[in-house]
Amino acid sequence: MNSHTILLVISIYFLILLLISWFTGRKNSSNEAFFLGNRRSPWYIVSIGMIGSSLSGVSFVSVPGWVRSTDMTYMQMVLGFFFGYVIIAKVLLPLYYKLQLTSIYEYLNSRMGHNSYKTGASFFLLSKILGSAVRLYLVVLILQTYVFDQWNIPFIATVAVSILLVWLYTYRSGIRTIIWTDTLQALCLIAMLIVIIWQVKNQMGLNVTGMIKTIADSPHFHIFEFEDWNSKQHFVKQFLSGVFIPIVMTGLDQDMMQKNLSCRNLKDAQKNMYIYGLAFTPINLMFLCLGILLVTLASQLNISLPASGDDILPMFCTSGILGQSILIFFTIGIIAAAFSSTDSALTSLTTSFCIDILDIKNEDAENAKRTRLQVHIMMSVTLALIILLLKVVNNRSVIDAIYTIASYTYGPLLGLFVFGLFTKHKVHDKMVPFVCLISPVICLSVDLLLVHYTNYRLGYELLLINGVLTFIGLLLCRKQTSPA
Repeated sequence: MNSHTILLVISIYFLILLLISWFTGRKNSSNEAFFLGNRRSPWYIVSIGMIGSSLSGVSFVSVPGWVRSTDMTYMQMVLGFFFGYVIIAKVLLPLYYKLQLTSIYEYLNSRMGHNSYKTGASFFLLSKILGSAVRLYLVVLILQTYVFDQWNIPFIATVAVSILLVWLYTYRSGIRTIIWTDTLQALCLIAMLIVIIWQVKNQMGLNVTGMIKTIADSPHFHIFEFEDWNSKQHFVKQFLSGVFIPIVMTGLDQDMMQKNLSCRNLKDAQKNMYIYGLAFTPINLMFLCLGILLVTLASQLNISLPASGDDILPMFCTSGILGQSILIFFTIGIIAAAFSSTDSALTSLTTSFCIDILDIKNEDAENAKRTRLQVHIMMSVTLALIILLLKVVNNRSVIDAIYTIASYTYGPLLGLFVFGLFTKHKVHDKMVPFVCLISPVICLSVDLLLVHYTNYRLGYELLLINGVLTFIGLLLCRKQTSPA
């Protein structure tokens, strides 16, 4: 495949994104448009775009690779996702719309106090910027290794151009633009997934019926695990994690909720959440089915698979096994997946820092807009610097550690919101930051002890344990009501 053809395709792709940005932002680049899209976003467009934001570039390459080690047991968690989204629609969205929030962490200010508010927002900022940097780093590294290295383009240039392009189509109108660009990118991602599956099917000489039979007959077509309770893939653990993960990673995440808050009204936002939740199931099923087909094809061709599951799909798409043109589709798919999550993350980071940390709502419109533009640049530069630092360290265990840190920070958010929503207690606000710091430390200590004495490492249940510890800590810090 001519490398110039790939470059042309990438250039056209980003030109379309910039064109969408120009159309959506040419008449309105106010903070209201940037933060909430003037609350006029069509719910069905938001729903499609959220799919792209949820499926990062890491998911695009990782989920098919999980099949080799865990079969299709990930679907147990996916089945739980929908119930989590229903809880968001029924419990959290009505609260957010009732209070007319711009940042969802403003709720903590009115319910628990200033320190609780700043703590919740800070935990989000830390987790989001670390998680986003790692996800974009891994994707840029794949593009660098399989595409840009052949042009002798340095890694720092790839990072700088990637961040610059995201900044260019988000800085003017933020969420007003993103709901449309993310819709395009989500559709591209799904289309590329279907194209790659179709190409693998053709390479195996199968029709659609034969492909379905091959998947169903595979030893990896194992979805439910009920027997081994110690396994992280046990149904109860996976399903319950699937229920709570979207509540925290979506319902308590400014990135995902900002899109919902841009809908015209609560009813539209709830419809968006239901459709988005339903769509997640077949899309993840397709990713896992692709993984089965790739593993089966490798066996048929006597191809040795890479040690890392993350490298399986890139290997097939860049080696010519599936045809030369598949590299273009793979590149578009991974760019769409990566940048649909990065652009919304960058926008939400800017929003949270402006509203929650700088409190620009108290500034006049012109100063507030100038501050927002400066913060947007600051967040873009910070994201780029973290990615470059990861490249210098170049240690997979460090990346895994950052992922772990990011996951730890969502537990306190869960505890804060559950305490606020389901109790009527007041807390000693000054103690809340200490509770939210101590809970992850206890979780880490418990995890290290379990590994040392039982060789068992906590998985997704860490989120629940962390949330419960935070909740208990808040109960201990509650204000005692005076007797009547």
